[in-house]
Amino acid sequence: MKRGTIITIGRQCGSGGHEIGLKLAEKLGVPYYDKELLRLAAEKSGLAPENFELYDEVPTSSLLYSLSLGNYGFAAHSLDMPIHQKIFLAQFETIQALADKGESCVILGRCADYALAKREQVVKVFVRADPKARVQRLVAQYSDLNEKKAADQMVKTDKRRANYHNFYAETRWGSSDSYDLVVDSLKLGIDNTVDLIAAYAAMRFPE
Repeated sequence: MKRGTIITIGRQCGSGGHEIGLKLAEKLGVPYYDKELLRLAAEKSGLAPENFELYDEVPTSSLLYSLSLGNYGFAAHSLDMPIHQKIFLAQFETIQALADKGESCVILGRCADYALAKREQVVKVFVRADPKARVQRLVAQYSDLNEKKAADQMVKTDKRRANYHNFYAETRWGSSDSYDLVVDSLKLGIDNTVDLIAAYAAMRFPE
């Protein structure tokens, strides 16, 4: 895979997206950004780190005027801008800054596919799976979840992620038209999914 290639991963709850992203980064020998992205964004913006945890991938109901104008400078943002908008912009700018370094990495969620939409060397992946298989995986992972609780959590998490992504991005969360590669991780298996994404990225952007 060519240096500077960034792989973004969107995922359904219970599909193993976090594990896939982590293993993919390890396989490729590149940084992996999930919760670490929140820390970097907090440092860059000067906002309290706990705000990033609270508003992480949380949808909003008001328009982000500065984004619509293409004005991404955090310092220029109005002081009275709602906190969830400041959080999104800080993450947006952090993702852009990571890309500016010219090094490869894997980024999980947080509209990274949209933040990097104008970049050429990006592979946009969406990880999905059958709902029943995802429920079974969640139950196996978390001892405090039965099938009903797991199903409820799955539906709520997917709805939250979809609303967040669809509000900020011009593409639709989970739609095959929005990604370069959509894969059923639980039919293929976690490790095989990792291998597939790595192979695709290497073919798309060869060294």
